Amino acid sequence: MNNTSDLRTDGSAARDRPVSLEDEADLDAFVSNSSVALVEFYTEGCGICRSMEPVLGNLARELDVAVGLVNPRDDPPLVDRFDVRSVPLFVLFVDGNPVARRAEGFIGGDDLVDWIDEVADRID
Repeated sequence: MNNTSDLRTDGSAARDRPVSLEDEADLDAFVSNSSVALVEFYTEGCGICRSMEPVLGNLARELDVAVGLVNPRDDPPLVDRFDVRSVPLFVLFVDGNPVARRAEGFIGGDDLVDWIDEVADRID
């Protein structure tokens, strides 16, 4: 699925569900169109990544945070750029810049929200 199909006419990312990102260009466009964006780096066949799908879906609907998903195996430069050593890897972007990351397996919805709020509070 291409990111552009998930953009509103004003260029902002649709926020009612996670957006599938195909490659580095999609990722860069996605995070630049959102003041705060959470991106999950995942791989096909990752059970923990799959278990995060409903959590991320709820997060996309409930918070003013754009949520994206990208498989770095589809675009190997992403592995180096974001130092992906394990999945799922969550990277939080503010104003297009990566500001925090977590790579510790499954993260519950409340914990993820608390982490995003904590990071946002430090940046403000």
